[in-house]
Amino acid sequence: MAITSGIVLFSVIWFMVFFVVLPLRLTTQAEQGEVVPGTHASAPTDPQIGRKARITTYWAVGLWIVIATIILTDTITVRDFDVMGRMPPLTESQ
Repeated sequence: MAITSGIVLFSVIWFMVFFVVLPLRLTTQAEQGEVVPGTHASAPTDPQIGRKARITTYWAVGLWIVIATIILTDTITVRDFDVMGRMPPLTESQ
């Protein structure tokens, strides 16, 4: 895995984890009973984006280490997903 693919893998993992963490502990304006005029009732009162970004980064680093290790050690390869048998057999040089 090259540096660019490692960065892309980390970015994809980071955003996937971020979208999972984003709605956690969310308090809406409707739940607080103080809806600001001109906003949606489901708008968050205190989104805590910085805290959620830190949590996301911690989880993303851990997941990236696990996934990058699996990729770099060839524990799981593309051939493991070839259920139709369309890839040619490995030669001795591979």
